[in-house]
Amino acid sequence: MPELEDGLTEISRSPRDEGTIELIVRRPIKGQRELIDEGQLTLDEGLSGDCWKQHDPHPDMQINIMNVRSVALVAQERERWHLAGDQLFVDLDLSEANLPPGTRLALGTAVIEVTDQPHTGCDKFVARFGMDAMRFVNSPIGRQMQLRGINAKVVQSGVVRRGDIVRKHPS
Repeated sequence: MPELEDGLTEISRSPRDEGTIELIVRRPIKGQRELIDEGQLTLDEGLSGDCWKQHDPHPDMQINIMNVRSVALVAQERERWHLAGDQLFVDLDLSEANLPPGTRLALGTAVIEVTDQPHTGCDKFVARFGMDAMRFVNSPIGRQMQLRGINAKVVQSGVVRRGDIVRKHPS
């Protein structure tokens, strides 16, 4: 499928060391989404006001992050990006080769750490974007590039804003 090949090429052009936060989404209760320009990341809550702790309180899954080029391909329209369910959408290479577990990222005044918890999607992802999208992000190349996204935990509280730089942080 040429459009997927073109999409993979575009995703592979994502910045490796320094990118930007393009969208921040808070989930105040299960099933609701709030697009916010600024959020507080905390050690206890993840994204303040997000329902992560009530939904799935695994400490290594506080923050879900998806590559904007990947979500653009599966969602087709920017207005649908938030339906993926992630809190942060960034223009950065999220591949395991670039961001293995333990990698720290500085964004705004916060620091997060990539964890080894897989981020593979769920029934809601299929309902919103289709089974082909789920197969694509979980294909061998999709898993390698972590097209569905990554999980992270907050290691330094701080404020993040849409448009902030996200960069690899020396551990």
